[in-house]
Amino acid sequence: MSNPSCPETGVPMHRDVRPITLIYKSEKIILDMPGWYCDQCDESIHTGKDMKVSDQMLNRLKARVEGLLEPEEIRRIRKKLHLTQQAAGLLIGGGPRAFQKYESGDLLPSRAISSALILLAHNPKALGVLKARRGGGESVPYNSLDQGLSQRAVF
Repeated sequence: MSNPSCPETGVPMHRDVRPITLIYKSEKIILDMPGWYCDQCDESIHTGKDMKVSDQMLNRLKARVEGLLEPEEIRRIRKKLHLTQQAAGLLIGGGPRAFQKYESGDLLPSRAISSALILLAHNPKALGVLKARRGGGESVPYNSLDQGLSQRAVF
C-alpha cells in the first residue's frame, strides 16, 4: 500500500509508529503500532503485517493473564529439552509447525501444552515417556523424531 488517503479527511496519510493500548480482562499492554496515520484526525490504516504486531502482543497479554507460557519461555524449555521445533510439536503436541507459531507469538499455546512444558522443564527425563509412546504405532515414525533430537539428549 502506498500513500493512502484518509477516509475521513481525504488528506494523504503517512507511515508512522504510534502507541496503542490493548486490554484483555482488565489487564493492559501498550505497544508501538506501525501503520498509516492521518495527522488531521485519529484515523489509521493497518496492513496485514501491521496487524501481526498487535496480534502477537495480544497473545502475549492473554498468556500473562491466563497463566500460560510466553514465547521466550517456550523456546527456552524446548531448547533445554534439546528438541527441534518440529520434534517438539510431534512429541508434545500441536503438530510439526506448532512450536514455530508458539515461539513467534503467532499462536497461543493451550493450557495442556503449557502444563506439559512446565512439567518437562522440571523433569526432562519424562520426555522419554512421550518418545516411547510416539514410537508405539503412531503415524509418525520413531526414527523421524530422533532426527529432531540433539545428540546430547539423554533419556
